[in-house]
Amino acid sequence: MSEVFKLVKEFKKKFPLTVAFRTRKHSKIIDMHLNPNEKLLYVFCGQKNVSSLMFINSCVVALTNKRIMIGQKRLLWGYFFTTVTPDLYNDLKVRKNLIWSDVEIDTVKENVYISNLDPKAAIEIETVITEFMMKEKKKYAKQNN
Repeated sequence: MSEVFKLVKEFKKKFPLTVAFRTRKHSKIIDMHLNPNEKLLYVFCGQKNVSSLMFINSCVVALTNKRIMIGQKRLLWGYFFTTVTPDLYNDLKVRKNLIWSDVEIDTVKENVYISNLDPKAAIEIETVITEFMMKEKKKYAKQNN
C-alpha cells in the first residue's frame, strides 16, 4: 500500500463526512508524479468540481514540501493531474454549505475547487495549506531580492 493511499485512508477515517470514491486509483496518479526529493506533508480527498451535487469527480490532493498535487483517475482510461507551486499560489477560500464545505485554491492561472468535504476537514486543510504557502512565499520573496 502506498504512502499516499495510507494518508488518504487516515483522512477519510478522521473526517467520515467527506465524499470521495476510488481513492486508491487517484492515489496512484500522485505516486506516479511524486519526485524522488519530495516529501508528503498532508494528503486529503474530495470532489474536484464547483458543485456539491456532483459525486463523480473524486480526486486526491497531496501537499508536498515543493507543491500541491491533484490526481484524478478517469473512469475508463487516462487521468488528470494538476500541480500548484508556491509561486503560482494566490489565496485559499473555504465555504461552509448546508452539509459539506468547499475549498477554493486560487492560483495565478485558474481556480481549483475541491468540494464535498467534512466541515471540520476544511478547517484543517485551510490551516495546513495556508501555513505551508506563507512559509514558502517568504523563500520566493528572498530569492527575488
